[in-house]
Amino acid sequence: MAINFDKALGIHEQALRVRGDRAQVLANNLANADTPGYKARDVDFKGILQGQVQLSKSSASLNTTSERHITGQTLSSNSDLLYRTPIQPSIDGNTVEEQVEHAEFMQNGLSFQASFTFLNSKFTGLMAAIRGE
Repeated sequence: MAINFDKALGIHEQALRVRGDRAQVLANNLANADTPGYKARDVDFKGILQGQVQLSKSSASLNTTSERHITGQTLSSNSDLLYRTPIQPSIDGNTVEEQVEHAEFMQNGLSFQASFTFLNSKFTGLMAAIRGE
């Protein structure tokens, strides 16, 4: 009996990828906290993940013209990035609020760790099943 990793791992593999992309966006916001005119951005995590669930349910796939092509997927693109509305805008036009960005970054990190821990337990269970334990 073959193991179907998509069914075994569920949505957590895709969630890890999106959380990683979001961490980059939030880190970029923090790095530009003092840049005049910089607009803080964020990823619509829920929207991207729902799109990935719908994509995985559909039978659409990319055609390749060579067996050497590497299949890949990008979970977030610039169209998935949204601008953050500041609570208290600054005079120089920068919309990064460090407290908000730090809180979002920490929350994203905790969610990333939770998905990682869940995936780790899934792989541990799969390894036990393969060994016959």
